[in-house]
Amino acid sequence: MTALADLLAAAESDRRAGRNEAAVAGFRRALALAPGHGGALDGLFAALDALGRPGTPEEAVARSNLGEALRRRGHPEAAEAAHRAALAWLPGFGGVWFNWGVFLQAHGRTAEAADAYAEAARLMPAFAPAHSNLGALRRALGRLAEAEAALRTAVRLAPDLAAARLNLGAVLKERGGAEAALRCFRTAVALGPDLAEAYANLSLTLKEVGEDPAALPGLVRALRLGLPDAGGVLSQLVQEHRHLCRWEGLAPLSERLTALVRDGATRQANPWIFLGEDAGPELEGRCAAAYTAWRTQGLHPLPPAAPRAAGDPVRIGYLSADFHEHATAVLIAELIERHDRTAVHVTGYSYGPDDGGPLRARLTRGFDRFVDLAALDHAAAADRIRADGVDILVDLKGHTRGARPEIAARRPAPVQAQWLGYPGTMGAGFIDYILADAVVAPAGHQPWYAERIVHLPGCYQPNDRMRPIAPDTPSRAGCGLPEAGFVFCCFNAAYKITPALFAVWMRLLAARPASVLWLLEGRPEAASNLRRAAAGSGVDPARLVFAPRAPLPQHLARHRLADLFLDTAPVGAHTTASDALWAGLPVLTLTGRSFAGRVGASLLHAVGLPELVTGSPAAYEAAALHLSADPAATAALRARLATARTSAPLFDTDRFARGLERAYATMWTRHTAGEPPRGFAVG
Repeated sequence: MTALADLLAAAESDRRAGRNEAAVAGFRRALALAPGHGGALDGLFAALDALGRPGTPEEAVARSNLGEALRRRGHPEAAEAAHRAALAWLPGFGGVWFNWGVFLQAHGRTAEAADAYAEAARLMPAFAPAHSNLGALRRALGRLAEAEAALRTAVRLAPDLAAARLNLGAVLKERGGAEAALRCFRTAVALGPDLAEAYANLSLTLKEVGEDPAALPGLVRALRLGLPDAGGVLSQLVQEHRHLCRWEGLAPLSERLTALVRDGATRQANPWIFLGEDAGPELEGRCAAAYTAWRTQGLHPLPPAAPRAAGDPVRIGYLSADFHEHATAVLIAELIERHDRTAVHVTGYSYGPDDGGPLRARLTRGFDRFVDLAALDHAAAADRIRADGVDILVDLKGHTRGARPEIAARRPAPVQAQWLGYPGTMGAGFIDYILADAVVAPAGHQPWYAERIVHLPGCYQPNDRMRPIAPDTPSRAGCGLPEAGFVFCCFNAAYKITPALFAVWMRLLAARPASVLWLLEGRPEAASNLRRAAAGSGVDPARLVFAPRAPLPQHLARHRLADLFLDTAPVGAHTTASDALWAGLPVLTLTGRSFAGRVGASLLHAVGLPELVTGSPAAYEAAALHLSADPAATAALRARLATARTSAPLFDTDRFARGLERAYATMWTRHTAGEPPRGFAVG
């Protein structure tokens, strides 16, 4: 045997015999011959533990490094024990705290990891990676100001640290500094030309500032470089193709995205974008559940709230980033004002921007209390909601842009629901109910929803009867429309237009030579691509007319110039369809498989025009052809809509409010009785 082997054998014999003092000395002699020897370290640590004695500082560092090695080899329990022992031995050394932070971060224990990195940064103020990792995790916790400070320190200490630039850019973007974020991401790309995340973040920020065509190459580059989870970037690339109506090459990207979700190979695919794949409610639910689990990993619910006295109005908290000039705010404004204050007390919890506009002011007045959470991190926001004693928290964002599911994941309210903003399941165990109706989410869809489905009477969507329509109708010529001829209209965003649906529209134009298709103006490339597609279908591109953005009263007024609104599929019109119906324009819809494609059907049933709901592309096309050839039929539909403004359930806000309040009462009664959430229909 070699001298090392003899030493190890003797030391191990001493340890097994309980002669731990001798074992420690023997293992240390072995390590002097072979520094870092795994067997010698294991034996030394076991002997020291048996003696209850700390090792030397060097041995503490070695034990911390062993913990990191065990983590990488997939032994989390042994790794955690090694890290904890190292911390106990050498609590004043920043490197041990840094390794502990790496372990915690890898296991989704975000808040604990941030604390570990903070201690590492305190003990090693010149070590840039500690500040960089601290900033990244404080961002994940929603503590953006602290995150920015830590990341600026990291950049100052190590200007060439690409990860710090990358994370600083992400924080600046979330704080509204898109141009500063772009500079950070461009620097990160220069420092790390093979860093896929840098290209992805640069591209997504270019998209946000309106430079969509410039965003596409970076997304493609990020995918080619490879990402641990390609679903997030791939879904954004798919959506960019849709926004620009770049349909060439879209199908294989969509197929790849669907395969990732179907195979459980992504947690980061954006659920809102995935709705456009028409993959059906089962896969949509799986996508949402994986995404929610990724966003909220490591978060734990607050302790249960203390029971409160019965008899008071149920305290409702509406949580959103959209309490400003936004579609959700347009829909909900009158409802908030019409709530029965003997039944409910309503608080608006806002974590979005204050645009200073009239809708923001109206909502602020309409709630019993309005709380701005924008400056609070996720935990502090949840703590505030809990401190306010909210009984039912209603998330109005779901998985739409800017959502913060991390707040509701802490379960600040004993009952939690989601409604209105996101047309589908959040896939979240911390959301008890989804407020829907029998059309958008039939009872048979319950297996694909994490929430219990609640059917409101009529339609799930409220409407604001106070939104004004400008009295003066613009001229056709002023809107670029011909003085005569049928006007097909679709004011949905361009990303909802699919090649298959556009082909139907082109056949309609070909069948009605005097007609035009009136679309909403968006990105310039989208208009060019749609015109090119029209020409490829044998339709004069000039027959596509694009309406510029306009204030809502004027936008509603110009609906009077159109003859028929053509809904999109598989993601249909929601607020846009309500606007058309409120303005008196008939909407023709194609019922989809999932919530996002069934809203038009729900609205039309609630407004008393069920005959405009079709069940197949062929029926949709046939109905549009029939109506475009029958002016009397479209005039009759307009007359019925005029009556519906004052009589239909869709526009009866008081009726809607009472139904919603009954739903809240049922949820709360079941909770106070100790019953678990379960689906029900409001009578």
